[in-house]
Amino acid sequence: MSISAADLAQYVIKPTLEYLGIHCLAAEHLLLGTAAQQSDFDPFCQRAQGIGIYQISSEQHRSVWDDYLAYLPELASSIRGLASQRQFLMQPDLELKTNLVYSTAIAWAIYLQTDHPLPAADDAEGLSHFWTETFCRPDKSITGQARQFSQWIKTYAVAS
Repeated sequence: MSISAADLAQYVIKPTLEYLGIHCLAAEHLLLGTAAQQSDFDPFCQRAQGIGIYQISSEQHRSVWDDYLAYLPELASSIRGLASQRQFLMQPDLELKTNLVYSTAIAWAIYLQTDHPLPAADDAEGLSHFWTETFCRPDKSITGQARQFSQWIKTYAVAS
């Protein structure tokens, strides 16, 4: 099962970024490219490397909370507000699979941890490089995937 790029952008990514007060077209393209590359837009995707539409690993999930959001209480509170009340406390990683808004916020928080500036929305190679440097895990074949990511951004940026 997958979600269309247009629906993901309109109903999940844009509202999530706006809620977090950080919406821009480059961030939207970056997150759409991430979902395309990591899971082919499958919210229930679970592979060895991660969980959900962005394929965030349990380790990445914990690290975002422990090493980043713990020092940004306002952002942490906003993101925690997107998670379900009870389920998050019992099985926080399940939110990555069942809650697209929450997983989008966590994916964005992963990107926020870098000091590198976000490339322009139409800079496919720059967004691809940003993705490989920030989001990818080193055990992947990055070169081919970076080209796919860049191509997907070019296709989406022209269509949007």
